[in-house]
Amino acid sequence: MKILVTGATGYIGKRLIPLLLNEGHTVICSVRDASRAYPFKNEDEHLIIAESDFLKPETLQNIPKDFDVAYYLIHSMSNSSTEFHALEEKCAQNFKDFAETTTVKQVIYLSGITNDTKLSKHLLSRKNVENILDSKKYALTTFKAGIIVGSGSSSFEIIRDLVEKLPVMVAPKWLMTKTQPIAIRDVLSFLLKANGNEKLYHKSFDIFGPEVLTYKEMLLQFAEIRGLKRYILTVPIMTPKLSSYWLYFITSTSYKLASSLVNSMGIEIIGKPSNINQLLNVHPISYKKAVKNAFIKIEQNSIVSSWKDSFVSGLLQHKAHEYINVPKYGCYNDIKHRKVENSQKTIDKIWAIGGENGWYYANTLWKFRGFMDKVFGGIGLRRGRTNQTELQVGDSLDFWRVIYADKNKKRLLLYAEMKLPGEAWLEFKIEDNILYQTATFRPKGIAGRLYWYAVLPFHWFIFNGMISKLV
Repeated sequence: MKILVTGATGYIGKRLIPLLLNEGHTVICSVRDASRAYPFKNEDEHLIIAESDFLKPETLQNIPKDFDVAYYLIHSMSNSSTEFHALEEKCAQNFKDFAETTTVKQVIYLSGITNDTKLSKHLLSRKNVENILDSKKYALTTFKAGIIVGSGSSSFEIIRDLVEKLPVMVAPKWLMTKTQPIAIRDVLSFLLKANGNEKLYHKSFDIFGPEVLTYKEMLLQFAEIRGLKRYILTVPIMTPKLSSYWLYFITSTSYKLASSLVNSMGIEIIGKPSNINQLLNVHPISYKKAVKNAFIKIEQNSIVSSWKDSFVSGLLQHKAHEYINVPKYGCYNDIKHRKVENSQKTIDKIWAIGGENGWYYANTLWKFRGFMDKVFGGIGLRRGRTNQTELQVGDSLDFWRVIYADKNKKRLLLYAEMKLPGEAWLEFKIEDNILYQTATFRPKGIAGRLYWYAVLPFHWFIFNGMISKLV
């Protein structure tokens, strides 16, 4: 079959596409930025990259219209709470208008469980999207998932941060809210086995794991798997805003996502039983098994996708290639160069920079800069990196975003997503066995110029040490 996947560079899309290709399907990969489709470009000859944005209907002409099944995986969880519902409605309506002009027979939508009588704005928006997608021109199949547990998922990473950082937690009362977590492996199985299945046409199913757990029980079971003893005290006095700041400062989540999650965590996410497990022969695994599977992927350094690599986890809101041409005028530069003894060894070091590997020199100062960024509402160093040895365009790298990464051309370009009175780039490039390390800063007003001169002595110290370590 020919299958369209929207949200192709998202957490689910990145994992679903290789599975579809492996089954012999031709996949149309819909992405807002073609440069971010790098993981799939050489994956299979049956893959079509279509640069399109469902907020811009005119770009949808880039998508071929002769496909059988479409996966709707577009979500705006991390966008501003004042606009996300409008964006989701617009995306869904534009998708429906487009889909009704194609040969599609089935649309598969991944939503969230919405059975509670009181729903958060995000869950209400998910429900609204399902209503918009319903059509007489094609069959809609909706899967409503519980909390998704897997390496790189937002829920997994937040729980991991809490458990591994805090021996004792004084936590909000929503930790006693009940939910039914489901493993990412099982979500993908449902999605994969649903395509072309006429028994699922015009139907909606809740998909969830075998256990009903509170968030507190999830934290304690996670700690047990990690061999950690943790104590949790829940208090009723934390407001949603306080709870959001609590998650923001302790975990790797952004404040926008933390706020969205807190608003949803007070809602019970309990699924309605159905015969979907028997229909598709999927039998969801336990929460503990899902966590163990996630750590196997982490230990193998084979995390396929992470929520942190979404552009909404940082400041960058445009296509990555728009930042490739580093400005030359009105900018300050710190340029260092060294002769390279072993080009491949240096490239490997550059591609492994940041995250757990650190920045090779004055890591304490890097951590302090990350801490200060977080204090002023930035992202700090908490995102780390998804893969410890490989980088792709669009990946988050501590408080940087990968804009260009080509090992063959020996060039890596990063764009700063920390709080700054201006814009900053950091480039590593090897030419004629010389490593050029260039920091570029385009100041915004007087504050930007004062900032540059204030940090100049630290730059001299840090950047000299870093390039020396790299060569």
